Parts: sequence; C-alpha cells; structure tokens
Amino acid sequence: MKHKPDRISAMKQLIAQAKQAFPLDSPDIFRCGSGNSCVGCPKKLLDLIDSELSYWEAAIAQGVIPSLGDISHFGKLCKNVSRGLARNNIQLNSFH
Repeated sequence: MKHKPDRISAMKQLIAQAKQAFPLDSPDIFRCGSGNSCVGCPKKLLDLIDSELSYWEAAIAQGVIPSLGDISHFGKLCKNVSRGLARNNIQLNSFH
C-alpha cells in the first residue's frame, strides 16, 4: 500500500513537475509577439508561474508548511496556465 507524501514533499513534487513542464528558461517565450495574436499573455502567465515557484521554494526553505489548499491552488494554477499556453500554440511537457 502506497503512503501519501507529507505536505512539504507534495509541494516539492509539484514544484519539480512545474519546472519540468514550463519553459521558464526560454527567453523567446517571455517576449510579447507582434500582431497581438495572443490569447491571454504567455509572458504574464509564465511570470505568474515563476513568481509562485520562487515564493514556495523560499517559503519551504524557511520552514513554512503549505496547507492542502495551497497545494491544490498551485496545482490548479499550473493546469490553467498550461491550458492558456496551449491556446497560444506553446508546446509544453505535459502537466498533470
């Protein structure tokens, strides 16, 4: 029988999955395109993910334990950003 991870481990796993899925190290995606063909702003969506990642990495390093709501909120944010990027034809590693 599998044991569920504790809240810190669960958030760390979610952070690792988000880092793998989102192209945060690709400078081309952080530029606004010409022609205003974006559906939602990919730059702002990735900035949002990047700031949440940075916040939770720092918070966990300082000993903050995320609540189940925090974990759920971050997972839902990642899923919604993933859908927004897909609408702009930005290919991601899958985020589940």
